[in-house]
Amino acid sequence: MSSKLFITLLFITFGWAKSTAQIKVLDSVSKSPISYATVSFGSGQGIFADDDGVFFFTKKLYPDVDSLFISAIGFRNLKIATYNLPNQLFLQPQVDALDEVVLSTKLNRKFKIEISKPYLDDDYYNCWLPTIESEIAVYFEKTSDKDQKLESVSFPIALESKDWNKRKRANSQKKKFSTLFKVQFYVNDKGVPGKVLTYETIVFRATEKDGDVYNLDVSGYNLYIPKDGFFVSIQVMGYTNKEGKLLPNKKYKEIKTKNETVKIPTNFRPLLPFTDKVEGKNTFIKRIFINGNNWVKFDKGNGFKSSLLDKNLFNYGIGITYKTFKDE
Repeated sequence: MSSKLFITLLFITFGWAKSTAQIKVLDSVSKSPISYATVSFGSGQGIFADDDGVFFFTKKLYPDVDSLFISAIGFRNLKIATYNLPNQLFLQPQVDALDEVVLSTKLNRKFKIEISKPYLDDDYYNCWLPTIESEIAVYFEKTSDKDQKLESVSFPIALESKDWNKRKRANSQKKKFSTLFKVQFYVNDKGVPGKVLTYETIVFRATEKDGDVYNLDVSGYNLYIPKDGFFVSIQVMGYTNKEGKLLPNKKYKEIKTKNETVKIPTNFRPLLPFTDKVEGKNTFIKRIFINGNNWVKFDKGNGFKSSLLDKNLFNYGIGITYKTFKDE
């Protein structure tokens, strides 16, 4: 190898190392990685760590960000300056008492399976375009005074055809995607999502091969429905590779105007179909990268500008399956 080529490669490698900051989020007690921690930039924008607690941050990519806000369920929030950012960040555990949702531990109880079917739609114009800044939560009431245990959740997905003119044909070739979603469950706190029902990290990867609905088995989490009902939420985290590893792709498009550069959140596939078939308005939205932001009902007059609302499509039509136990 010539000396000039060696020096060039060394320069490129050194430059890449200097410009690429790999940061890892860890539990301060166990020193174990905190999967899918939220990394907010303090301006309504942010990114996620992957399953190993790793995220990438450089001043070249985000020159206007001077502070990071790191958060994860069950941990104290951390605010840290981006100047001389260390390659490891430690969060302190803060496990609040969960509401008592496991109402019984009896074995071999008789039960009845009940199903609330999802609402499917393949119309592009009836769909929410997922961005990583928004978490969607849907309310479900408790339908019996008996114990009810959640078994599975069905998330409707709208698939797009490669050929737009064939997009409604079942046998048309679909656009490929591999997208990671995070799921959380909340108690009903006076009509809005409150405390989480579990501190478990629940994620799933959806691809076009899953069809128009993704069925998530949650039977192993022992989620018993509280008396006031509960919320189930879905949050897109980004695209993955073939192994399901979250890719460190940039989550925003930058559009330069005359006076400034505007960051527009990237839309991720698959699309999430909304419906007018659900009674009431049970869907709530939260911008997760704004510190202390509150849940807002997806409704007219609540600050949302959406063609979905113009067509009275107020709800994301999630389905659930649960066991209703019989008295013994």
